[in-house]
Amino acid sequence: GLSVSIYDVTSRSICLRWSKFSGASSYRVTATAVNAVGHSLLSHFSDVTLKGTLTSLIPNTIYAIQAEAIDKNGLILAETQIMQSTAPDIPIIEQAYSKLSNSITVEWRAVPGATSYLLTAQDGDSFTETVVTNSPGTVTGLKPATLYRITIRSINSGGKSRPSPFRKAKTVLAAPILSVSSPSCDSIAVSWKAVYMAAGFSVSLMRSDGLGRMLKENTTNTSLIFTNLDPGTLYTIKAYAWNVNGIPGDDFTYNQRTSPKTPADVQVAFNSGALRAIVSWMPTEGALTYSVTASSGLLKLTCNTSSASCVLPSLLCGSEYYVSVTAYNDAGYSKPTDAVSLKTIPCAPVNVSIEEDEPGRLLVSWSSVNFGHYYVVFVKSDDGLEVHCNTSHTQCHFQSDCGFTYFISVFAYNKAGQSPLGDVFNYTTAPCCPGDIRAAVVSSDTLRVTWAPVRGAEMYATRARGGSGEVLCKHTAAACTLSALRCDTRYDITVYSFSEARGSNTSCASKSVATAPCSPEIKDISKETLSVISVHWQSNNKEATYIVTARGEAGLWHCTSSGNSCTLINLPCGSAFSVSAIARSPAGQSLPSYSVPLETAPCCPNELILTQVTQSVTNISWSVGMGAQTYLTALESPKGQAKCHTLQNYCLLGCITCGTNYTVSLKAISETGLTSSCTYQGYSSSACCPSGVKLYRLGNNGIRVYWRASDEKMNYNTNLHGSKGNFTCSPSSGLSHCDITEIPCGDVYTVVVSPVTDKGPKLTFCPKKIYSVTCSGSSLGMVIYRGKSNAE
Repeated sequence: GLSVSIYDVTSRSICLRWSKFSGASSYRVTATAVNAVGHSLLSHFSDVTLKGTLTSLIPNTIYAIQAEAIDKNGLILAETQIMQSTAPDIPIIEQAYSKLSNSITVEWRAVPGATSYLLTAQDGDSFTETVVTNSPGTVTGLKPATLYRITIRSINSGGKSRPSPFRKAKTVLAAPILSVSSPSCDSIAVSWKAVYMAAGFSVSLMRSDGLGRMLKENTTNTSLIFTNLDPGTLYTIKAYAWNVNGIPGDDFTYNQRTSPKTPADVQVAFNSGALRAIVSWMPTEGALTYSVTASSGLLKLTCNTSSASCVLPSLLCGSEYYVSVTAYNDAGYSKPTDAVSLKTIPCAPVNVSIEEDEPGRLLVSWSSVNFGHYYVVFVKSDDGLEVHCNTSHTQCHFQSDCGFTYFISVFAYNKAGQSPLGDVFNYTTAPCCPGDIRAAVVSSDTLRVTWAPVRGAEMYATRARGGSGEVLCKHTAAACTLSALRCDTRYDITVYSFSEARGSNTSCASKSVATAPCSPEIKDISKETLSVISVHWQSNNKEATYIVTARGEAGLWHCTSSGNSCTLINLPCGSAFSVSAIARSPAGQSLPSYSVPLETAPCCPNELILTQVTQSVTNISWSVGMGAQTYLTALESPKGQAKCHTLQNYCLLGCITCGTNYTVSLKAISETGLTSSCTYQGYSSSACCPSGVKLYRLGNNGIRVYWRASDEKMNYNTNLHGSKGNFTCSPSSGLSHCDITEIPCGDVYTVVVSPVTDKGPKLTFCPKKIYSVTCSGSSLGMVIYRGKSNAE
């Protein structure tokens, strides 16, 4: 199809574009006003023309535009229609003028249908454009004092009108850029650079608070000075340039304060303790800050503040300062005030020396100082007591005591006050001699010396002289232990006091002290009897009493002698002891001698019991003997002896002869071989058992027991034990048989014949024989020997 587009629109024309249509030999364009009756415009274009302009149109009017492609026969091949409005009518500039050096303002009558306007300022080949909505409009971004051609075009949705006829307008002069200062408290100097095309300048000045009158100066120069102004006051300065036609340019406004007036009524208050001064003055109009300067020779101190007073710290003692005050604001500063003299306190005296020019008297001296009118010396002892000396000279005398530390301060004075505290000197006198010296014997070669502490002593030295030797002990405490001394020796003991500041006080008296006696040496221990022991030792002391102690689990035993031996009695048997000796004298007690071991012989058992086990074996037992390890027992008779050596407390002795009297002995033997021989009551072995015991049948129901007697005078007892009964018989003295008349047959009997004594129970160890007694009918049959009992 045929395509049409708008190329350009003005107030009275519309320029179209269309695409080439195949077969078309010409194109026809018709524009019909939509809102104007009877206004239509027709234009024809050849087939080679693809752009055409419709003119003589009505401004600000909407047109229906129809384009047709026509062949050579006049037939319409294609057509299309679009709607397009013409631009508003061309505006007419009524006036153009410049109020600022970078802009021009334009005024015009409004154009119907215009929604905005395009202002153009042209200077040669350069131009500046601005779109505005109504009149007046301003073009900005222009150069000062420059002639421009001004045009305006109206705009709506359809397009822009053609430019209006131009008007010429020139921008005003640029404002002078001021440089302002206040060279004095009552003047302001103004200067500026030359302004392009300026014929002259106008500068006005007035107080910013509106008070007073305005000053105005016209000049062709680039600087001027306003005088007779108020100090410290803020002024507003306005300046502009004009051209040869007297037209003023931009103005430039600047606020400037005059510099302050010199402060008045300067006062200086000196604080001697803090070495600082407070400087004060009357505030001056317009001053923002103040600077205080204190000069002393090449030294200069400053203090800055926004108030009407200032503190000058860290002033030097012994100096004279000249103090002045200067006021400042953003314009500059005032003249300094006349200097005020300030004399500070004197410095602390130096080269202080302290000496003891004679015992008990201190001399303090020092060098004089600047501005020092008189001096005071304070002397304080370490017990808190303080004295002082007031003088116009440079030395003072004071009383002193031993063992004290004195703290000395020297001050100088003048009208300003007291000097600062200088060095505090201390002087320590020699320490006092220790008193209440006491010596206690620790051992034979050691003394413990104590004393009462004294003032000023930091250390003590204890010296012991005697026995062709000397011992020295140093200590910080009020006690010292002197060791490696000789026992049983008299020493002269002296305690000296020391201080680091003054050394030793060597004038102290000595004290005579004797050491404890020497330890004895045990040479021999001999046993007088089992419970009596003699101890011998070597005596090497002049005068001493010796005490010997035997110490063991059984207890303590002592003996005493002034010689070289003593006897320990009633020592218990079977005990071990450690025997030592000590020596005592008025000076003290020696260390004990080396201990010597002592062992007493073991104790004999308290109880001993003999029991005959068989006719030839006897058991002997006994209670434990203290200290005994083994025992040796023996039974002796003319017929022989029996012995046993055992660790136990019992023993079996064989080969004992029956019916024999024995002597009984026992030896208790200790682990080290000490022996105690113990004797006891004699022992008689039991009577002898008979031999050849036999049974014979005696009648129909009786049995005769027969034996061979070991002693014709011995009586015997017979016992038969069987399952059907037990039977006994005892013959008359001297017989070797006895009869049992009634005994059951058909049984086995155990037969025992034992001697009968009046010393004890019946013997149970005589031989036992077994016989069978058979029956023959209702009577006894055969008596058959079966052997000995198993118990045998």
